[in-house]
Amino acid sequence: MMRRLLALVLVVGCGGGNSDDGGPTDDSTPDDGTTDGAIDAAQLDASLGPDAATCDPSSALGLTSCVAPERYQTDLESVARVRVPASAAWQEVQDLCATRLAELGFTVELHDYGTGVNVIGVKAGVGDTNERILVGAHYDHIPGCVGADDNATGVAGTLEVARVLALAAYPKTLVVACWDEEERGLIGSNAYATRATMNTENITAYFNFEMIGYVSEEPNTQSLPTGFGVLFPDAVAEVNANEKKGNFIAVIGDTGSVAHQAVMEAHADRLGLPFIDMTVPDNLLLNPATADLRRSDHAPFWREGVPAMLITDTSNFRYEAYHCTNGTDAVANLNRDFSANVVRVTVGAAAAALGLQ
Repeated sequence: MMRRLLALVLVVGCGGGNSDDGGPTDDSTPDDGTTDGAIDAAQLDASLGPDAATCDPSSALGLTSCVAPERYQTDLESVARVRVPASAAWQEVQDLCATRLAELGFTVELHDYGTGVNVIGVKAGVGDTNERILVGAHYDHIPGCVGADDNATGVAGTLEVARVLALAAYPKTLVVACWDEEERGLIGSNAYATRATMNTENITAYFNFEMIGYVSEEPNTQSLPTGFGVLFPDAVAEVNANEKKGNFIAVIGDTGSVAHQAVMEAHADRLGLPFIDMTVPDNLLLNPATADLRRSDHAPFWREGVPAMLITDTSNFRYEAYHCTNGTDAVANLNRDFSANVVRVTVGAAAAALGLQ
């Protein structure tokens, strides 16, 4: 099992983030890769114990056993179509998100920001806190490609997380989002993140699904971004030690997300899900050198100073059919059990973030 292989907090003498992006630049993370108050993963492993046998909405652990892989698979197959913005299929997937969230008891908003439409579902917390926990994925895709992994897996995962988390009440408010126009430059999530800052929404964690379905146990199926070894040599060494197998879920977060990532890792260890955890230091969050780590809808939240995590199978660094470049990005290529465990891990961490023990 790979424990925090990419938990990297580096002091790099390249200055702060891109000042044009307005993001955080203070590098205040301790040298050991943790933040004050971060959860100890070993303690979590001991406290979680074995996998819960049955669905139990009274605890975060019990909720993880409420995940239904067959429901996830049904939604995956429904979403995996060519769904270019403004097309009939795009509208049908948007409607699926809105209808499903309404059926689950969420207050649904169609966030029309001018060029596209985000679907936003809100389940109000029962406590007096104004904190919000966000889970989401983009539902649009490019022409001529059904986009099963990218990002029908993310949408199906988001809807299953929403279904399971709707079974319980929480002190904090849960927000679930289906983003539009990610493929055109993160336009939908950017519009929402900007609005959230203007409205002073107190989002304290965002779990972002971006391709969670492709896995390979074959050596030499995992690559890394160009130049990655210069900034993160230890990470490259760990991936090489694993024979470059594309068999893990990667969770890439900022320093404000360390505690949530630790909870995810503890659940992953319990389930036997290979897990690579990367923490990007504040002074690199918006740096051009880490551009490959900002290719999804978590990035606008980093810019706004909101703790956010990218949950991914690493996209084109593992999957040759990314954007149908070398083959069809089809459901048949994907691993349902792998995705179901990713959803379970996220349910456990999101429920804990919402205040459920």
